[in-house]
Amino acid sequence: MKELQPINQNVLLEITEDKSEQKTTSGIIIPDSAKESQKTAKVVAISAIENAEIAIGDEVLYKQFAGTEIDFDGKLFLLLPYSEILSKVVETESI
Repeated sequence: MKELQPINQNVLLEITEDKSEQKTTSGIIIPDSAKESQKTAKVVAISAIENAEIAIGDEVLYKQFAGTEIDFDGKLFLLLPYSEILSKVVETESI
C-alpha cells in the first residue's frame, strides 16, 4: 500500500469538494468558476514539526493559492508548508 508522507515542515490536507449546485434567491445557477470556496480541509499527515499546533484529523483554514494540489489514489490532496496554515477550526459551545 502506498501513502503520502510529508517532509520538510509540510502538511498534507485532504480536500473535499462541494458538488452541490448553488443558486441565487432568484434562481440563477452560480457556475463553479464564480463560487467563492472556503479554504478549509482535514489534516491527514504532518511532517516532523516541533510543537505543532495541529494534529491529524484537525480541520484547518489555509491561505488561498497555497500549496500544491495532488491527485493520489483517486483522492484530492493539498501539500503545503506548515506556515501557510492560518487557523485551526474548533467547535465551541454556543452561549
